[in-house]
Amino acid sequence: MKIQTRLAILTVLLATTILTLKAQSDGVDKSIDTMLGDNAHPQVRQLVTDLQQAVAAHDPAAVAALVHYPIRVKLHGKPTNVSTPKAFIKNYDSIITPDIATVIGRQKYEALFVNYQGAMLGEGEVWITGFCTDNTCKHPDIKIGTIQSTTTKQ
Repeated sequence: MKIQTRLAILTVLLATTILTLKAQSDGVDKSIDTMLGDNAHPQVRQLVTDLQQAVAAHDPAAVAALVHYPIRVKLHGKPTNVSTPKAFIKNYDSIITPDIATVIGRQKYEALFVNYQGAMLGEGEVWITGFCTDNTCKHPDIKIGTIQSTTTKQ
């Protein structure tokens, strides 16, 4: 096959992939805005990016800043309420396990699952949702509301 033909095929495939990802991203944006409030998707997109960067850098304080408190997590196999960023940081390695860190790192924005509970990373290991800051709840605080292991190891 001639090089020009190969380049033309690759160009078409790349353009198709870009358009597909854009359509998926637009669908996620619309779902987030419907479920979490008008124009909430930029906040969710930024939170996902910030979370991935903070976890990759193993920066407990940066991850803790993205969490809504109190948050219920399992510590040493027991459900526990973590009430402050300081407590989160202290227990970071027990909360952000290697499995959860992998899920966070692999998540693509355009592949987020979105429903009335928020935006789900992985199989439910992390949920991002909106928390009302006033009675109207027109401008919710977008934060991590759930971190949980979904694997059952024996």
